[in-house]
Amino acid sequence: MGLRSFFDKIEPQFTKGGKYEKYFPIYEMVESFIYTPKTVTTVAPHARSYVDMKRIMTYVVIATIPCILWGMFNTGYQTNMAIQTLGAEAATGWRVALLQALGVSLDPSNPFANIAHGFLYFLPIYVVTLVAGGIFEVIFATVRGHEVNEGFLVTSMLYTLIMPASTPLWQVALGIIFGVVIGKEVFGGTGKNFLNPALTGRAFLYFAYPANMSGDAVWTPVDGFSGATILGVSAADGYEAVIEKGITWWDAFFGLIQGSFGETSTLACLIGLAFLLATKIANWRLIVGCLGGMIGFSLLLNLIGSDTNPMFAMPWHWHLVIGGYAFGLVFMVTEPVSASHTNMGRFIYGALIGVMVVLIRVINPAFPEGMMLAILFGNVFAPLIDYFVVQANIKRRARRHA
Repeated sequence: MGLRSFFDKIEPQFTKGGKYEKYFPIYEMVESFIYTPKTVTTVAPHARSYVDMKRIMTYVVIATIPCILWGMFNTGYQTNMAIQTLGAEAATGWRVALLQALGVSLDPSNPFANIAHGFLYFLPIYVVTLVAGGIFEVIFATVRGHEVNEGFLVTSMLYTLIMPASTPLWQVALGIIFGVVIGKEVFGGTGKNFLNPALTGRAFLYFAYPANMSGDAVWTPVDGFSGATILGVSAADGYEAVIEKGITWWDAFFGLIQGSFGETSTLACLIGLAFLLATKIANWRLIVGCLGGMIGFSLLLNLIGSDTNPMFAMPWHWHLVIGGYAFGLVFMVTEPVSASHTNMGRFIYGALIGVMVVLIRVINPAFPEGMMLAILFGNVFAPLIDYFVVQANIKRRARRHA
């Protein structure tokens, strides 16, 4: 019996007036989570597009697949390289034991070994995220009597991809719970939040447990291994020092560098962006605004220069491929709920984030990343941007028809 047939058979017992009417809210949530509900408008005059919430969220998850695959490969590659560097005594933990029991090597030159090792770090974080966040999604949906929608699938995936592989699982659970509850549900749930829930959870962990979210020892999950990120090296000695260490711009573009799961490969992010633009899920104005703000402000700082701060000299094309800029640009800046909704507002919103990420990276010595805080800063100002854009449009039309 197929899943659809199974639901059709049991539906009369769970819907209103059936034998198990008291379970109707839970049944409705599960049924609509798997299938498109019958309440979706499909005819004129209300239907503007057949792209509903379910399809939008599904497309975003599909767009993250290149980042997921590369994230598993790169995490395994960095881990196997660290083990090779430190020696056999570093090959500890249940993941190594499981790989050895299955006959999988720890050779960093073996792509399958890298993917398998990275998968063993990705899966626990993703499962914990789904379970912990999903429980609170269901609790709020049950209390409010509304459906559990597909928005959490996107939140859970994005949250997993912006986490360091070494993050303790209890912190993973705490962060996603904070993101779901404080970043979304307290404002009414999906579509009513003004902050990105995944970034809200990540920001909470960064400020609550900075030792596990930043520094040189968190990006490669091998005890005793320490390696600074490109941003860390650049902040201390300039981006030229990164090149001297043998890391090229192309290494950063393809993603053979340390970082969070899904943030290292600009190429993987751009593949996802092409899909989102082709399906018209992402708005190109947000992308253009964010790129314009980042490039323009980077060029300005390059022109100003500094004798004491080497980050002033970092060109825009390095800002593009390091840290979480590319991932944030593709999957966070374009998030439709927390971004601006007017066309001109989207340009301004994107430009604000682009300027802020460079400002934080270059001017603020305590936090060399910047993209996470820049996006949350933009989220806060998005409603205000839209308000002034709408007011300007009203005044312009009033003058035109005066």
